Amino acid sequence: MATLRELVLGVFLVWCVGGVVEEVSGQRSNKPPPKSSPWKTLTGNEPLVIARGGFSGIFPDSSSYAYQVAMQFSLPNVILWCDVQLTKDAVGICLSSLTINNVTNIERVKQNEKKTYPVNGVPTPGWFPIDYTLDDLQMANISLIQPIFSRSASFDGNGFSILPVDFLALQLRPAGLWINIQHDLFYSQHNLSMRSYVLSISRQVIVNYVSSPEVGFLRSIVTRLKGSVTKSVFRFLDAGAIEPTTNQTYGALLKNLTFIKSFASGILVPKNYIWPLNSARYLLPHTSLVSDAHKEGLEVFASDFANDGALSYNYSYDPVSEYLSYFDNGDFSVDGVLSDFPITPSSTIDCFSHINKSSSGQAMPKVISYNGASGIYPGSTDLAYKQAVEDGADYIDCSVQMTSDGIPICLDTINLFDTTTVAQSPFNNLSLTVPEVQKNPGIFSFSLTWKDIQSLKPSILNPWFSGYVLVRNPAYKNAGSFVSLADFLTFAIDKPLAGVLISIENAAYLAGKQGLDVTGAVIDALKNSPYGNKTVQEVLIQSSNISVLTKFKEQTKHKLVYKVDENIRDADDASINDIKKVARTVVISKDSVYPENQLYLTGLTNVVQRLQTFNLTVYTYLFSNEFVSQAWDFFSDPYVEINTFVMGSGINGVITDYPGTAAMYRRNRCLTLGDKTPVYMSPVQSGGLLGVMNPLFLPPAEAPNPILTEQNVAESPLPPVTKPPRPGPNALAPAPPSPSGHPRLAACAFLSSLLTLLACLLLH
Repeated sequence: MATLRELVLGVFLVWCVGGVVEEVSGQRSNKPPPKSSPWKTLTGNEPLVIARGGFSGIFPDSSSYAYQVAMQFSLPNVILWCDVQLTKDAVGICLSSLTINNVTNIERVKQNEKKTYPVNGVPTPGWFPIDYTLDDLQMANISLIQPIFSRSASFDGNGFSILPVDFLALQLRPAGLWINIQHDLFYSQHNLSMRSYVLSISRQVIVNYVSSPEVGFLRSIVTRLKGSVTKSVFRFLDAGAIEPTTNQTYGALLKNLTFIKSFASGILVPKNYIWPLNSARYLLPHTSLVSDAHKEGLEVFASDFANDGALSYNYSYDPVSEYLSYFDNGDFSVDGVLSDFPITPSSTIDCFSHINKSSSGQAMPKVISYNGASGIYPGSTDLAYKQAVEDGADYIDCSVQMTSDGIPICLDTINLFDTTTVAQSPFNNLSLTVPEVQKNPGIFSFSLTWKDIQSLKPSILNPWFSGYVLVRNPAYKNAGSFVSLADFLTFAIDKPLAGVLISIENAAYLAGKQGLDVTGAVIDALKNSPYGNKTVQEVLIQSSNISVLTKFKEQTKHKLVYKVDENIRDADDASINDIKKVARTVVISKDSVYPENQLYLTGLTNVVQRLQTFNLTVYTYLFSNEFVSQAWDFFSDPYVEINTFVMGSGINGVITDYPGTAAMYRRNRCLTLGDKTPVYMSPVQSGGLLGVMNPLFLPPAEAPNPILTEQNVAESPLPPVTKPPRPGPNALAPAPPSPSGHPRLAACAFLSSLLTLLACLLLH
């Protein structure tokens, strides 16, 4: 039987992904909470985690894998959610949609059997469960698929069978079962009784919760369920939708909680009923719904939680932050959440709630900002640096760029196109192609004076906009002020930091082609700042060029950091020894630790251990909150990713554009539990998801990353600073700005004459 095979494979999956299978006996007791309980739920118990269709954020909804992984990676008392549909022979099955074609491959298997039925008065085409027996659905190669296109379809080929409710309850034996009855009226119109089914199944297995958005259905079963363990929950839909029994909107019913209490012990509401959003997706003040419902004796459950969903910008793509606003806000706590990624509310409840926000937590990993808190404000601005300090970064960083008048400034990149409004400025005609710096044309910091750059506005970098349209804090996309290196050092010196990190790239090009001594400028800035004297704070100088670090080693006592600017799978002894001659810290990419193939982890390298064996500290970049920046194995949870790198590979520090997330990770109380660490705070096993994927759906093999060799590291000394020749009297003037204000390429970017090119540069 297919479902038994899935169970066997599921055990292997749990071993691959999570390590050790915990016994059900480890579940928490349901004893009354102590009088001093910190939870502001109705009962004082911690909130419940309800896994919608299991772990449906990764696996097809309501599949055996989804349910088993949800049980493994969640709190021991996790509740499994099943959307119940009825087959032609009145068998209850778990399917998240009334139309089967949305969640299975039936459209391909039974191409000519499409029907149209009215659903709540609306003609709805599709394939419906009422036209098939359970045997029809299980014996015809019909299998579950991932219905949400933004999620991975890689497990659609595993042939997951549709599960009957009793199989879910009796074979998987969850700690709790929640069945949701969404379309009682539809089934009644087709002579199928959902009421009879629910009463029957509740006598066969333990059903902890039954919910429905239909008042009539819940009122029809409330008397029969009285005295049983089953609680009835009224599910609210969108506020403007019409409830079919009362013919009132759900918004109107929300105002009459006393009526709801007459047939339900709780309510399930979309999360925006509690924390509404404005049209720009920022939070409005929370409503009084939870407090009002608790006064009526109703439990409150919130739905629509997904790590890869559209979170409010207030949460900065941090799902733990969102859950905390429902669990631990000081005013109330919901009694449970319905989530596609149950690992995250589980860790939030057990590890991140009610912790000391002022504590720095454990010492490791070190938290190094990436252009400040550049996920929240435009990078390298005063606001980004202030936020990074406030969020608990150990080191704030300055990526040094040079202006045409020789001022070292902090800027995300040398290309002003990326993080300023230069494209809409009078300087938009200064676009150049500089192969030594980058392949594409740009407007570079060395073409403008510091005063010119200060006349521009910062622009927040949205690295995940293309293809996903994920933008960062749009209300502040041009906020903040640019900062010179001198300003940065003055700001940092009296802040509660371990130190500052100064990053230098393109030094050879700037010295040889632009006559700009970036290394000398940084050394002078440090000498002329409070860091010129011995301070408590450290100064870290980072570069991917050994020649830059060598110069600093010769002229300063600052700590040096070598950045490996490519993905590697190993490093030979000669290359490590060359690095160690100048640096004590190495920065490597995430892919150099856990290589990926199409966002699936393929293994764990020994690069970190190799470097640490040579007494080198290892920092890793770049950690972001956006779920698309993480491998699927990390469950769209930035905390799972950080934890895996720290606990699984032993890195010493994380470089991140969201330092608040990494600092919050260090404070969670599950890090000190040793061998009692819960599975949701254990590192994931690399290659675990690929190991249980249908071989036909595996991504094509990729060439392995290269090995770092001595040849990759060794460099000639920096060239002498050479001033470019002054433009001749016949040099061309730049073209005037485009009247439209849009960027365009200037003629000087494409002329072959070197003299004319230099003239264009110097005139501006």
